[in-house]
Parts: sequence; structure tokens; C-alpha cells
Amino acid sequence: MVDQPATGAPLIPPVLAGSDEPAVTRLKLSRKGVRSRTQRGALSGRSVEAWLLLLPSVVLFATFTHIPIVSTLMDSFYSTPKVNRPAHFVGLSNYEDMLADPIFWKALTNNFIYAAGTIPLSVGLALLMALFVNDRLPGRALLRMAYFTPTVLPMIAVANIWLFFYTPSYGLLDQIAQAFGGHATNWLGSQSTALFAIMVVTIWKEAGFFMIFYLAALQQIPPDLKEAAAIEGASRFTFFRRITWPLLAPVTLFILVNAVINAFRTVDHIFIMTGGGPDNATNVLLFHIYEIGFKFWDQGYATALTMVLLAILGALAFVQFLTAGRKVHYQ
Repeated sequence: MVDQPATGAPLIPPVLAGSDEPAVTRLKLSRKGVRSRTQRGALSGRSVEAWLLLLPSVVLFATFTHIPIVSTLMDSFYSTPKVNRPAHFVGLSNYEDMLADPIFWKALTNNFIYAAGTIPLSVGLALLMALFVNDRLPGRALLRMAYFTPTVLPMIAVANIWLFFYTPSYGLLDQIAQAFGGHATNWLGSQSTALFAIMVVTIWKEAGFFMIFYLAALQQIPPDLKEAAAIEGASRFTFFRRITWPLLAPVTLFILVNAVINAFRTVDHIFIMTGGGPDNATNVLLFHIYEIGFKFWDQGYATALTMVLLAILGALAFVQFLTAGRKVHYQ
């Protein structure tokens, strides 16, 4: 028969009664082990729940992005299937044909010229417009609407509008030039002006779209910073260079990535306005892919061109995040 403890005496488990300090330590460690296993189980359950929530997006992303890329890469090593001749493995033959194709190099050169001209001008113009309409001025809402209107227009409609502007002798530009003693110019029919005329259309349409992002970022800057800079005697240019521009760095990086993608996926207004001419003066990489794949029905060569386009976009995006991303500071 076990003796009952005296009143007020501490209750000690029988296994530890009369034991030394290491036994108590073992009990504490066992409790910690149970607690850690419970925490790991909870974390594992939350991880499973998080992956289940991500599963629909992952499936859609893989189905419409990664799987088509892998399929296109595999197709680039095969010939174009015909009615009585299935596709067969040709290795790097499509890429060798691409390197020997002068039209490919012409389209690639045009694309880089097009990107170098449209990206800085459209982004810079968007920033200027955003700074202008962000100030307190009469008719600010009307100006914002006017700047953003080209963005909501379909590119096909924009191309037809500018076709009227560029029409020789009767177009708006030639009418203005002739009023000041100028002469008629075939803007879209000359190799020296056709690509630059296409670039003007792109800048006119994209600047308003990029302006919206800059305007939203400007409105997130605390007004206290401007008041403090004014007290310190900083000029508007100093405030922009030291405060506004660094705070706009994240949205600038986002805009640059989108501008690069847009510069290499342009095809709508080229199809309507020039058809890649004259003499491939406005032919760019995506339009060349369209012609090879759907006009000449050479799917094997078109998939090889597509992989080159994806590689260029991936490399440019990597360089942008590697260089500009280091200078971006997020709040």
C-alpha cells in the first residue's frame, strides 16, 4: 500500500519520485519533442493546403506556358509534316537554314532598331505625361483621358487611322507639309522612312498605357516628402532626382519588361500598314514567323524561329532584372 503524501507536499510522478535532476531533464526534452513534432505536423498541413490552393494556377500555367514551350522546342528539330509525309527528325537543320536566311537577319535587325527606338521614347514620354497630369491644373481629368485614349483603341483601328495620316499627297501629314511649302512624301512606301513611321504609331499608342502605371506610382508618394524637401530648399529637379525617381524604380522595371515584350511581339499594324515592305524594310521577327508558319506553311522552320524569339526575350528579361533589379528598392 502506497503512503499518501502529506498535506501541502508537492505531487511527484511515481517514476520520478526520489529520482535525480537528469530524469527531470529527460521529461522536459520529451515534452519538447512532442511539441516540435506537433509543430512540424501543423506546418506540413499548412504546406499541403498552400499547394492545393496553388494547384489550379500551376496547372493552367504549365498547360498554356511550359508544355507549349517544350512542345515547340521538340518540333523545331523535326521537318514540316505533309499530307503523305509525316514529320521526321532533322536535328539542327532548321536552325542552319535560319542562319543562312538573309530575311531572318533583316527582320532581326529591324526588330532591334524598332525596340531601341520605341522603348526609351515611349517610356520617357509616359513619364513626362504622368508628371504633367499629376500636378494640380485645370482640365486635368480631360488631359488624362486624352492621353489614355489611344491605349483603348484596337491596334487595327490605330493602323487605319495612321494610314490616313501617312497617305501621300492627301494624308494629314502631307497636307500640313504642303501648307508650309513642303512636298509630298510616301512615308510607308520608302525604305528610309517606313520603319520609323511604324515606330511613331507604336509610341503614340503605348505611351498612354505606360503613363497609367507611372501616374499610379506618383500618387503613392507621401506628400510629406515634398513638403520636407521644400523646407530644405530643394529644387523640383533635385526632388525628382533624389526622391521621385528612386521611388519610381519598381514600376520602371515593370514597364521596361513589358515594353521589351511589346517591341518583339508587334505584328498587327505592320500587317495592315506595310505587310513587311517595302522590300522587308518593316519586316520584324514575329511577322517573319507568321509568314513562314501560315503563308508558306513551313512549321518546322517557324518553330525554330519561335524558339529564337523566346530565347531573346528571356535573355533580355534576365539582363534587365540582373542590372536594373539591383537598383530597385521596394517599400
